[in-house]
Amino acid sequence: MTDRIILAGMNFWGYHGVRPEENSLGQPFIIDLELYLDLQQAGRSDDLEDTVSYSLVYRLVKEIVTGKPRRLLENIAETIAARVLEEFPVQEVLVRVKKPHVPLPGIVDYAAVEIRRGRTR
Repeated sequence: MTDRIILAGMNFWGYHGVRPEENSLGQPFIIDLELYLDLQQAGRSDDLEDTVSYSLVYRLVKEIVTGKPRRLLENIAETIAARVLEEFPVQEVLVRVKKPHVPLPGIVDYAAVEIRRGRTR
């Protein structure tokens, strides 16, 4: 499927990580989503009921990222993917979780995890 809705650069403050200071101080997380679904009917009808509401997806991602602390970016990504597939009529979802302040002994723009999940997997 080639149609997709893209929500890029969603910024949230979360308390995720393996180190205790990450859990107590928190840090920014950046989430990119690509939702794969047929957008032809929405394009023809101009009706929100025929697509996925960006604001509802944003709210779901915000709830996950700003909620319960998690140790791994992989867990954040899997949780987002599972909930999106559960709550929205999409065939596949690509989730990218970026952590710009990763505690590494050098200069890194960010660490990230990217997963793609679908209904057929």
